[in-house]
Amino acid sequence: MSKRLVSESGVVCRLPGERLGYFGWPSVARLDDGTLIVGSSGLRTEHVCPFGKTVINVSSDEGRSWSEPRAIQDSLIDDRDVGVVNLGGGKVLVTWFRSQASRQWGEPEWLKPEEVKLWREAHAACDGDELRALLGSWVMLSVDGGVTWGAPMRVPVSAPHGPTVLRSGELLYLGKDFSSDLGQVGGTAIEAARSGDNGSSWEVVGSVPVAEKTVASNYHEPHVVELPSGRLVGMIRIQNYGNDKLADSGIEHFSMMQTESDDGGRTWSRARALGFHGSPPHLLRHSSGVLILTYGYRLAPYGQRVAFSYDDGATWDYDWILRDDGPGSDLGYPATVELTDGELFTVYYQKYGDDTKCSLLSSHWKLPG
Repeated sequence: MSKRLVSESGVVCRLPGERLGYFGWPSVARLDDGTLIVGSSGLRTEHVCPFGKTVINVSSDEGRSWSEPRAIQDSLIDDRDVGVVNLGGGKVLVTWFRSQASRQWGEPEWLKPEEVKLWREAHAACDGDELRALLGSWVMLSVDGGVTWGAPMRVPVSAPHGPTVLRSGELLYLGKDFSSDLGQVGGTAIEAARSGDNGSSWEVVGSVPVAEKTVASNYHEPHVVELPSGRLVGMIRIQNYGNDKLADSGIEHFSMMQTESDDGGRTWSRARALGFHGSPPHLLRHSSGVLILTYGYRLAPYGQRVAFSYDDGATWDYDWILRDDGPGSDLGYPATVELTDGELFTVYYQKYGDDTKCSLLSSHWKLPG
C-alpha cells in the first residue's frame, strides 16, 4: 500500500516579494465555535533576524480561507516559535520565546548594505538590562477568542507548540528549561510544568531522564498528549548540538525520542529513540483513538510526514507522506487539529514554489484506510 496520504494543499499566509515576508514555526488551535487560529513568528526577514513578531491568522471556514496576518505582540528583539492553545470558553493562550541569536550569529553575508543598517539599528535599540528583561519564554492570554490579548507572562519552559490542556482543565507544559539561561540554547533539561490558572503561574514538577550516551543539550522542542487513562505521551526532538555525544549513541540526528508519565508529569520514563528521521514533533489524539504524530522531514524529498499509533504509542506506523515538494530543508514544524467531520488540518512552513522566503502552508487530509 502506498504511504502517501490523500490530501489537499492550501496557503494560510504568503507575502511574495515583501521584505517582511518570512513566516515560520506555526501552531494551530480550533476554538469551541470552529474558528481556526494559526500562530507563527512572522513579518520577519530571515530564518534568524531581529524582526520576528507574534502573528496570528484566523479562518472561519475550516481553513479554506484566512485573514491577513495580524501582529499581536512585537518586542524589540526576535519573537519566535508561536504556540496556540484553546482553553475553552473563548480563552486562548499563545506561547513564544525571545531570542538574541541574530546578535550572536552575526549578519548573513548575503544581506544588502541597507538591510545591514536596519539590523544594526534594531540591535542598538535594545541592550543591557532591557535586553535581559526581554529574553526567555512567555505566554499571553485572550479571553475573547483572540481579539484582544493580555500582558506577556514569563514561563519556566518553552516548546514550539505550547502546553496541553489536561482533562482536569490544568495545563501541562513539556518544554526546554528556559529559567536558568534566559532562553539561550544550551544544556538545560526537558521539564514538565503545570498551571491551574490559565498560565498565570507555573510549577515545574518533573524532568525527563536522557538516554545513555546522550546529554541534555541534544534535546529540544517537545510536545505531549494525554491519553484517556491519564498517561502522558511525550515526544522530543533530538540532534547534535555542541558535542559529539549523539554520534556515539546510535541515535539518528534530527529524529525523535519518546517518554511517558503516569503521575501527571512528575516522573517520566527514560527517553528512547523512535528510530526514524524527522522532527520536531506534534501529537494529537484523534476522536477515533488513533495517535497522530506530525513532523518535518529534512532529507530529500523534503516535506512533511505523519506517523500513526493504534496502541497508545507502543508502536508507530511512520513516514506517511503528507507533502514532499519542499525546495529545501528550511521547513516543517507541522501542527494538526481535527475538524468537524473527523478530517485533519495541518499547518507548517516551507517555501511556496520559487519564493525566496518561507510561507505558512497547509494540508487538509484524511486518516489512511
